[in-house]
Amino acid sequence: MTVPVPTPEPTPEQGSRATLRAIALSAYGPTLLASTGTGAIAPIIAVSARELGASVGLAALLVAALGVGTLLGDLPSGALAARIGERKALLVAALVEAGGMALSATAGSLAMLFAGVVVIGLAASLFGLARQAYLTEAVPVRMRARALSTLGGVHRIGYFVGPFLGALVVATWDVAAAYVVGAGASLAAFVLVLVAPDITRRSGHGQPVRQRSVVSVLVEHRTVLLTLGVGAMWVSGARTVREALVPLWAESVGLSPSQTALVFGVSGAVDMLLFYPSGWLMDRHGRVAAAVPSMLVLGLGMALLPLSTTLVAVTAAATVLGLGNGLGAGLIMTLGADASPAEGRAQFLGGWRLCADVGRAAGPLALSGLSAIMTLGAASVALGIGAVAGAVWLRIWVPRHDPTRRAGATKDSLRE
Repeated sequence: MTVPVPTPEPTPEQGSRATLRAIALSAYGPTLLASTGTGAIAPIIAVSARELGASVGLAALLVAALGVGTLLGDLPSGALAARIGERKALLVAALVEAGGMALSATAGSLAMLFAGVVVIGLAASLFGLARQAYLTEAVPVRMRARALSTLGGVHRIGYFVGPFLGALVVATWDVAAAYVVGAGASLAAFVLVLVAPDITRRSGHGQPVRQRSVVSVLVEHRTVLLTLGVGAMWVSGARTVREALVPLWAESVGLSPSQTALVFGVSGAVDMLLFYPSGWLMDRHGRVAAAVPSMLVLGLGMALLPLSTTLVAVTAAATVLGLGNGLGAGLIMTLGADASPAEGRAQFLGGWRLCADVGRAAGPLALSGLSAIMTLGAASVALGIGAVAGAVWLRIWVPRHDPTRRAGATKDSLRE
């Protein structure tokens, strides 16, 4: 008689890798394609505006239209995803984005270009919310941060690769070709969502649930949004300040555009390499273990930047900023997932993403305002102090919503 040999239970790490592999194509493939397309057109928007006769200031406003579209789309995206489900929301987002790309490619006026870019921002908001809502429900809490930080990492990779594709096709054809690449990436994401396994069904989605308005959900959870949500604003603001501050400082100390691009490349490489370690840290040691160090390191990098006057020194300070940003990869999405309710999750995440996007818009405005009343170096130090204050705020509020902390407390009580 043959005695069956029991199959050993997978360790948590093995189980995590298996689950991430199982959902990789459906969860991350469309995000990689969409972010590559958006990355391809991001540096081209200002060029398109200038070709249509815009001044430098107006061209900058056209670039900001992408963020305007994202802000406008956050709350409606939550309502739509709750009504039709994440998979259908992804399909809608991909088609809308392709339409926005086509409108931008054929724009014969600044008004048409503005409309096309806003539509692209609206689609990006819906796309991002649908992926976050799905992963929040589909992935076990013990590996939630890794799943969401990987989502953020995949987005960064696409946004990093996209400009190279855009530059290649623009050099070969014309500026409109970058939007064609973006439209193609959106349509490819649409096809991938259609043919990939419908993992939303396995996560329990598609079950009838009581529909609630966005306003009612946000009012019910207003305390969370006014405390932890403010922390998300702080994190998002610090990140966008970094993106604006480094090129401004590099230009002020006489670095050439190519040298500035090199600085960004080194900083971005450090940033991208840390997305999975950041998720592992949050899952293993709690959300504070990544949230607080991320903000402290960002603050340190901002304080060090005014001391740098050479290419090597500016690169070192920018690398510190990249390290701080990378330590917090997936942080905002993870905190939002932790705080989101089971009922009205998509609506809540729409409000949560609005908090983050307001911070993303406020960061450069704070830099602009401070630079108007003090030197750029002093503004950088002041913003660094602000990032440290954000770390204190996160230290207070993040543990109150950290599921890993509650799980640890439960295990301790069981041991006793």
